[in-house]
Amino acid sequence: MSNTRKVRIEDQIRTEIGDMLLKDLKDPRIGFASVTRVQLSGDKREVKVYISVFGTDEEKQQTMQALNHARGFIRTEIGKRIKLRHTPQIHFILDESIEQGSKVMAILSELAKNSEEPKGE
Repeated sequence: MSNTRKVRIEDQIRTEIGDMLLKDLKDPRIGFASVTRVQLSGDKREVKVYISVFGTDEEKQQTMQALNHARGFIRTEIGKRIKLRHTPQIHFILDESIEQGSKVMAILSELAKNSEEPKGE
């Protein structure tokens, strides 16, 4: 499979799952979640969907459980919305990179603020 086709399919899957998170999935356990990236295997049989969830650790766990519970529905919808020979198996992975980046930015901001304060002589 050409790399451009793979990237295009990954982008379509990311868009469709993001749309489902907003409109179609009504499970109250799903909190504020977004799809950060998608990795399609070379044979197009499996896809890793990285999900960023805003909230406490418990809310993140509940969201991931709800998404895993809805995996069959999501896979069926992907099959209807995207024309592929085989609809890939979906694996949801919690992506904490945005949260970690936010923590790093807060630390850098704090360091910059402390370096600007006048020092007592």
